[in-house]
Order: sequence, then structure tokens, then C-alpha cells
Amino acid sequence: MNDMTFASGRRKPDTLYHQLAEELAQAILAGRLKAGEKLPSVRKMSAQRQLSLSTVMEAYRELEDRGLIEARPQSGFYVKSTSAFGSPVLTQPPQTPSEVTTRAEFWPYQSSQTTEVKVEFGLAILSPDHFPLQPLQRLLSQVSRHEPALLADYGNPPGEPELRRHIARRALAWGGQFEADEVIVTHGCLEALNLCLRAVTKPGDVVAIESPAYFGLLQILESYQLKALEIPTHPQTGISVEALELATRDGQVKAALLLPNFSNPLGCLMPDENKRRMVELLAERNIPLIEDDLYGEFFHHGERPRPAKAFDKTGNVMLCSSFTKTLAPGFRIGWIVAGRWRRELEKLKFISTYSTSTVLQKTVARFLENGGFDHHLRKLRRAIADQVTCGVAAIRRYFPAGTRLNMPAGGFVLWVELPVGIDTMELLRRSMLEGIVFAPGELFSPSRSYRNCLRICCIETWTTRHERAIQRLGQLAQALLDERKQPAPAFAIPAA
Repeated sequence: MNDMTFASGRRKPDTLYHQLAEELAQAILAGRLKAGEKLPSVRKMSAQRQLSLSTVMEAYRELEDRGLIEARPQSGFYVKSTSAFGSPVLTQPPQTPSEVTTRAEFWPYQSSQTTEVKVEFGLAILSPDHFPLQPLQRLLSQVSRHEPALLADYGNPPGEPELRRHIARRALAWGGQFEADEVIVTHGCLEALNLCLRAVTKPGDVVAIESPAYFGLLQILESYQLKALEIPTHPQTGISVEALELATRDGQVKAALLLPNFSNPLGCLMPDENKRRMVELLAERNIPLIEDDLYGEFFHHGERPRPAKAFDKTGNVMLCSSFTKTLAPGFRIGWIVAGRWRRELEKLKFISTYSTSTVLQKTVARFLENGGFDHHLRKLRRAIADQVTCGVAAIRRYFPAGTRLNMPAGGFVLWVELPVGIDTMELLRRSMLEGIVFAPGELFSPSRSYRNCLRICCIETWTTRHERAIQRLGQLAQALLDERKQPAPAFAIPAA
């Protein structure tokens, strides 16, 4: 990586050449521009985009620095071959439910956060630089100053009407047809998921989940003594509806907990037709669908994908999300669109935490009302797409041949499948000695699958520090692979 790409540890400003480079990089990494395909000449691209020749040339040079294109003498620029990498395929988890006992693997990973971390790829928590902290601080001060009685107010258990109206109004953009009264405000998305599981399951029940699945969800299942049935999932199109249909025939599945939009950790996006079929299937079989749409706003291009809730005609879908990833992690403002479980969920919210901070709800509502949220989201999406593009390019450049990697259409997590034989728990132990942290694959499966996989979170503006960390991870992974290939030492037989 050419260090001139960065200034003061940050990427260069969002210049015209950088915008063009990002657009082409995403097309290459998503497969829309194929390996070996010739790019338009500098002069032709200049005419097509109405950019100067120097701007196009700078964009092509940046793509060369990333290892995505190559210049061929007397011919032009071509997409560089990435034949050493394949795309991930449909996962094949066990076909029977698993007891969820993840704590033995989870807490040692969590404790790694107490060590000196130089590069953090492990936690899906965006850098504070990505959030509008000063505007929120000003609004919080105004709300507290103008309505000081709120500090002595327990609040309304389902949430502040003002905020609930904004949530319902914003859903109209993706076809959400529900009233503000159906919204229940929670302490982040995790409380929303907890309440939904408590409403529709009891200890010993089986819950269908994606495979791999976010380890935080597995922790929740474990805490309620629920069994997990892992459903085969494709890294691009999400959970297999056919596999879900087979898994739910015998009535053992009592609920489904799924992330159709940019799931964590795969980053997959279910096509609308698959969402519709899934919603209809689960409704026919009276299996509640708990939908986690935490990453739905993080699309890299095009329009916001519709949640599965958009296809719900019976109230069978409980939609859960929050502002923690997009706006203010410290506020812990989440919500549920409750469907036909509204009364039960309101009761559970009342006996669980009673209510969520009124002051913070009012602050978020004012931010939404002022129109600052949409402007912030557009800026955030551009930054995240940039970080993911850089992460994908670095992994393809430095990781061992045989690695599989998907280019997600949204979110900021990358699922990497290393060659069989590499134990990513061992890789983590070695990388932590150098201050590099990631999430090993077996954290994401109750059946302890995916030992050769890992999750990389692109949470900060990409710099040479991140590039070198990925390069070092690739070297450590290659070393583990080489060790497995070495023949066993021969033992001399002592003379008689």
C-alpha cells in the first residue's frame, strides 16, 4: 500500500478521483467487473464522467495501489485476477438442534479486550468519529434545560409518543404499515430481542437461526435455556428458505430469530422474494419470526432493503432495531414493532426495565425531526462502504491462497473462510501477542463449526495501520498453514 494514499493516518478527503475509485472498487469486489476485464481508457472515462484526465488517472492509480487493477503496456488498465480466492458457498450446519453452551469460548475472547489492542477488528462497534456527537450533545442540553422535569419522570413503558411516531413515519419509506402504538422503545436492540424471545418461547424450545449466527444472539438463547437449530445460509442470499421449510415440518421449531438484511457475521442480503416466501411459510406454520434489522440502514448502494416485516400480513413478525449502530451507542435506544404480541411485550417491558430514558428518547426524536439523521446516514454509509472496500482489497491481497471471502452489499463486517486446517482460535492467540484482535469463527456456532473462519469488523477509517495489521494476519495464517503441511519428524530407532 502506497503510504501517500493516507494523510495523517486518515484517507484523503472525498475528492472526485476518490469517489470514482470507490465506485470502481466496489464493482470489482462485488464481481460486477470481472477479472481480466478491460477498463475504459483514461480518455474515454474522462468523457463519460465529465472528469479531467488527471482525475481519472489518479483514480486508476489508487486502484493500482490497492492491487485491484493493473496497467498493461500499450493496452490499458485491466481488472487484476483474484483467482486465488473463491466466494463462500452455502453453509452446511448440523441438521439437529444444539444445546447452546458458548460461555467457555465467549468469555476468553471478551477478556482479550482488556489486553493492549493496537488494531481492533473484533468488535462491531463503530469508531466515535462516525457519530454526530456534538449536535446530539447540544440537543440533549436543550431538552434537559427546557424540560427539566423529565429528569424526575419515570416515563411511559412503551416509549415516548414523539419518538414512536418518528419510527413509524420513517418505516413508510420501505413500506412499513404500522401505527406508532405498535412501537415499543427498548434499551437497545438486545433488550428488544430478549423481550421477543421471552414472549414466544419457554425453556427447552427450539429456535431456528442462521448459520453462522451472531454470538450475542447465542448468548441470549443460552440464558433462556433454548436450543438452536442452525439453518444453512448463503453468504450472498441469506438463509435457505428450502432448508427452513424442511426444518419446520415436524413442529419442533417454536420461533425463528433471523437477520435478513446484512446479517452478522455473513453480511448477506435476502432477496425480496425469499423474504416474502419465508414470512408466508412461518405464518402458515404459526412460527413467530423475530427479525433483527440492526444493519438495515447500512446499504452500500441503491436503496434501503425492505425488512421481512414489509411482507407481514398477519402480525407474525416482530421487527427489532435500534439507533445504537447508526446514531448514538451510548443512548441505548432501540425498539420493537410488536405485531400480534404487542400486549405481551408491553407487559414484559414493564416488569423488565419499566421504561427507557425519557430525556434520551426526546433527544433522538428532536434529531430525527430536524432532518439531521438522513444527512448523517448518507455520510455514514459512504464512510462504511469505503472501509469495507479497503478491508476486502487488503484481505484478497495478503491472505493465503484458498481463502474465501464475500463482498457484502451492506454492513461493516466481513466473514473470511481460511483454508481447512487453520484454527482461527490459535491464529487469534498469536495475533493478540501483536495487539491484533478479531472474532474467531467458532464463536458464531453452537455446534462449534467454522473453526477455520473469522470475522473482521471494518469499524474505523482505513489507514496504513489497518493495512499492515491485515498483512500480518495473512502472514500468521500462512505460517499456520505451512506448519500443517510439514511432515512429521522421523524418529531414529536405537541400535540393538
